[in-house]
Amino acid sequence: MNYERLKTFIAVAEKKSFSEAAKILYVTQPTITSQVKALEEELNTKLFERTTKKVAMTQSAHVLLKYAKEIILLSDSAQKEILQMEKTVSGDLRMGCSLTVGEYILPEFLKRFKETHPLIQMSVEITNSHNIVTNIKDQRIDVGLIETPIEDPHINMEPILEDELVLIAAPDYFPNHELKISPDKLKGIPLIVREKGSGTREVVQHYLQKAGLKLDELTIVMELGSTEAIKAAVESGLGVSFISKNAIKKEEKLKLLKAHHVKSINFYRYFYIAFRKGHVLKSTTELFIEEMRMIIQEKEEVGTLIHLPTSNW
Repeated sequence: MNYERLKTFIAVAEKKSFSEAAKILYVTQPTITSQVKALEEELNTKLFERTTKKVAMTQSAHVLLKYAKEIILLSDSAQKEILQMEKTVSGDLRMGCSLTVGEYILPEFLKRFKETHPLIQMSVEITNSHNIVTNIKDQRIDVGLIETPIEDPHINMEPILEDELVLIAAPDYFPNHELKISPDKLKGIPLIVREKGSGTREVVQHYLQKAGLKLDELTIVMELGSTEAIKAAVESGLGVSFISKNAIKKEEKLKLLKAHHVKSINFYRYFYIAFRKGHVLKSTTELFIEEMRMIIQEKEEVGTLIHLPTSNW
């Protein structure tokens, strides 16, 4: 059976849609229809019942799906092993990064990775954590670096880097240069937050709830979709916000923003690497994951990473 036809069949079976399968495989819908029809003719059976609203798998399709996944897995494993024997590290790597990781942390890692593996063609999409997990499952990207643990049976999630969120404000926003803000005072301060689906927002919400504060009890004045937009709004005195300490190094040095803490609440989190579970990873993906682990370990050994308490998530 043809490899591409089986890949097409699996995509339609998993998405229950010819059009959605076409999107994730980057082909036209007629191509999907043609591939499925050819497979049906080869097997002399019908694989899908098609109506105007949905696609339903036949009994033959359920049987084929189990074996199709095994065939693809074996084929990918063979190709990967042969490439490793040839010791040729090339190909593409499609990555998704949440905003904080992508804008302030990833560039250092990418520079080193590209210097070591110049033949690997990389593309990076910056979006929020939930979009990244969806794109990994739909095979639009190979690997993701995200800001919050997302439970999904189809995704491996591995903590790789520690981070701290701080409350940021314009330098003279708080009187008497207060460095620690009480939770009660926080309730009445204009708060600027990230959009829903953002890892940063979920971490803030988690720790506030642990302290007995709900996000909707605070004075939220706006939601913004990027860290840079939030920093600009806070610099202008429109309110305060929670963002990664890594994201304001330049602004603190230039005295454009000031970091504060909330009394009795510590906003710690991990950044995670995410990839598909139960699938053979591309050689480029596997190599990137191993390089990330190695770089993190090196930084830990020389003390350039700050070790934070493990959260009880």
